[in-house]
Amino acid sequence: MKICLITGEPSDVLYSQAGLRTLSPRLKTIKTLSYDAEQQRQIAAKMAEKISIQGVQPKFSAVLSPSQGEFQLVERDGRYILKPPHRDFLQVPENEALTMDLARRSGVDTPPFGLVTNIDGSYTYFIQRFDRKGKKKKIATEDFAQLSQESRQTKYRSSLERVADVVDKHCTFPLPEKLKLWRRVLVAFLTGNEDMHLKNYSLITENGKTTLSPAYDLLNTTIIIKEPKEESALPLRGKKAKLSRSDFVDYYAWQRLGIGPTVTARILGEVKSILPDWHARIERDPLLTDELKSAYQDLLDRRAQVLFGDY
Repeated sequence: MKICLITGEPSDVLYSQAGLRTLSPRLKTIKTLSYDAEQQRQIAAKMAEKISIQGVQPKFSAVLSPSQGEFQLVERDGRYILKPPHRDFLQVPENEALTMDLARRSGVDTPPFGLVTNIDGSYTYFIQRFDRKGKKKKIATEDFAQLSQESRQTKYRSSLERVADVVDKHCTFPLPEKLKLWRRVLVAFLTGNEDMHLKNYSLITENGKTTLSPAYDLLNTTIIIKEPKEESALPLRGKKAKLSRSDFVDYYAWQRLGIGPTVTARILGEVKSILPDWHARIERDPLLTDELKSAYQDLLDRRAQVLFGDY
């Protein structure tokens, strides 16, 4: 079965019209990148000091030309971040595209994203920058490391409680943003994202309103790291592993975020109801290896058992 590399829905072509329209109404297709994976990693290394978004994964900046149907590499004013295959970990772009799609299906706000083919048959992940509008306009964005007076080197020196405090302190209307935050924390746990550190949360300010930014860097790290010892990059209730429903619901939602039982029950119900769709989406993914798909499904079942019991 084939899927659209933008929407994740069944498709006879790599990019459905519905998917292309999320990027540009004038876009007819997206051409294969004229670089292989190793060439892109070299480009990313050279660009590392020139783009404003960095991290462990190799990445570089690009614009998308609707008229030519192709990504064009740029050193400044890029509207997209592209992440080529990782040298040491298997199928990271495919994993990120799938995990972002699962989050989107569960109601998490995401920017447009997808995969583009490379000349060597591999895939590169792309995501539209939410801190850019038009060709050069920048939208005020700060990640939680900046807002917590931490750095790239100390981005794990925090907790999910402190993340909640940042939302309380800086968001214009904290409660709706805390609802978004809690849903995102649940999804990260279910999808095995053990690397949601401070720089993977951001606030964005537009038209005088500060909100949680769209989600990014959502990746099932558990299935690509051998014998992971943690379930969360940031501790909750002083723990990074063996987290329980009580930790997420009774403690974090009710006590720390101030979300009442009625609303938490609604959000839990919404996330639980999407699990069959998640399993179906993983199963029909034509790109991940059977081994990784099986590991993803098994992990999802185990984590769902923690939150929902015998669902």
